[in-house]
Amino acid sequence: MFIFIKKYLRTIAVVILLVSVVVVWMVIYSRAQTGMLTVSFLDVGQGDSILITTPSKKHILIDGGRDSSTVRRISALLPFWDRTIDVMVATHPDSDHITGLKEVLKRYSVTTFLEPGVYGKTHIAREVHDIAEKEASHMMLARRGQVFDFGDGVLLYILFPDRDVSGVETNTGSVVALIEYKKTHILLTGDSPQKIEKYLVSIDGVWLHSDVLKAGHHGSKTSSSELFIGYVNPASVVFSRGCHNRYGHPHPSIVALYTRFSIPQYDTCKQGTITFVSNGDSIHKVR
Repeated sequence: MFIFIKKYLRTIAVVILLVSVVVVWMVIYSRAQTGMLTVSFLDVGQGDSILITTPSKKHILIDGGRDSSTVRRISALLPFWDRTIDVMVATHPDSDHITGLKEVLKRYSVTTFLEPGVYGKTHIAREVHDIAEKEASHMMLARRGQVFDFGDGVLLYILFPDRDVSGVETNTGSVVALIEYKKTHILLTGDSPQKIEKYLVSIDGVWLHSDVLKAGHHGSKTSSSELFIGYVNPASVVFSRGCHNRYGHPHPSIVALYTRFSIPQYDTCKQGTITFVSNGDSIHKVR
């Protein structure tokens, strides 16, 4: 009887200790980076995946890379008890942007799933769409004019598409999104080609100005037009790409263009996951 009681008390003590540890970590997490927006360009090889955490700990995931490594990258940044993605955006149905979303949809609770309405012909595109219909609470077509307000000063604007893009080439139909936190802005362009960049300049002009720009199409010469870069005028640009990729990203002419504009360049191939934080007045790279 005494041994039973001793084991019971030991179990209770372990449970109390574990609960205490969880509570302590929850307090630390809730207080960490108070008032800060965090934007992480995940190291997912040749692909795109960007995780954004708002000051009130809401999460936005833009794309999911080419494989399940995205889930590992996300779990390394979020505490184990935080299993919600508030808004997930599949910019377009190319495999290097959406394949990793399959596992994220299965392992995290996704509130809103946004896609452009470009219906990819691959089995991956159909599979991701079907899983999203099953797992996400809400499915929406991304359209210009949509604004997602996270209640803490963070706004997500959809700049493109502004029409039905079901019949266009996948890159052309990419979702272009702008993250605003007070005075700071991050522009995310998927694989949008130069013709869409120039179109956005014609309708948005100086409103495109952003502190951080994700280089379109991993630094391909099909994106990053000089006109567009001039209007965005970013303080930093990020190349999301894999080392020794067969496409030659980023193209030397694009690297030279950003260099000519004196824009600091960051590269997930060389630096791994790249994270910026903003207090609403300024934004800076932390890793």
